[in-house]
Amino acid sequence: MLQQNRPTGQNSTASVQRSMELALEHPALKAFVCGSLSGTCSTLLFQPLDLVKTRLQTLQNSMHPGAARVGMVTVFVSVVRTEKLQGLWKGVSPSFVRCIPGVGIYFSTFYSLKQHFFVDHTPSAAEAVLLGAGARTVAGVCMLPVTVIKARFESGRYSYSSVLGALRSVCYTEGPRALFSGLTATLLRDAPFSGIYVMFYSQAKRTLPQEISSSHYAPLGNFGCGVLAGVLASLATQPADVVKTHVQVSPHLYKRMADAVHYIYLKHGMSGFFRGAVPRSLRRTLMAAMAWTVYEQLMARIGFKS
Repeated sequence: MLQQNRPTGQNSTASVQRSMELALEHPALKAFVCGSLSGTCSTLLFQPLDLVKTRLQTLQNSMHPGAARVGMVTVFVSVVRTEKLQGLWKGVSPSFVRCIPGVGIYFSTFYSLKQHFFVDHTPSAAEAVLLGAGARTVAGVCMLPVTVIKARFESGRYSYSSVLGALRSVCYTEGPRALFSGLTATLLRDAPFSGIYVMFYSQAKRTLPQEISSSHYAPLGNFGCGVLAGVLASLATQPADVVKTHVQVSPHLYKRMADAVHYIYLKHGMSGFFRGAVPRSLRRTLMAAMAWTVYEQLMARIGFKS
């Protein structure tokens, strides 16, 4: 009996293995893996810029007239003095939890949408905006709970010991709904950023001379296009990022996104909506440029056009 059942079990195991191999061959899954790998390096390298940006946006030093203006370098030095060098990587755990699958979801969604709607032609500028915004919306909604935890880690106002512990604490003390605080502001920041980025990136790549795009210097050319696209997209979406940070770090103060907008304007004026613009622009620009460059190189190596 056992000998008769053994071939059936072996066939079942072989069938499962074949199914897994077929799944791993799916282009969207390969895009997910390539995207996740590209997000890993960029997240680790540029986490200090994100922490400085969050601290700048949540500072309360300008609440009274005549207060000295605090800049990026001042915050950087303050963090190193009070929390040592490793303090610059506070929040890197939720950043990894957010960015590694998040970037993978973004690129796999981007690839799937592009293959479905633009298989026979290159997207126009307007179509590139919709393509990038659609992919980022999917990724943003999926990873929003971790985004909330990441912002709180970086603010220095919470004493969470781990990402899982932070998720449990928020659910217990504030309810699961708090994990989706700042959803509107996040989408108003991320969807336009990605849409604008993809549009400028694709347009800039088209202007590259054929001698560069088909040579060993192609990754460097793509990176330069990514830097240009990232700067423009970051500046356009900076106000939404400031509002999102305030809502996620202090959800008890703001019942609506409009409350955060009103508070920022009253306390800091229009300049308050551009707090942290320099470190954020640096981080988002370099991260996006690196992620896209690595992603396209990995996809090319496995024989797929990104």
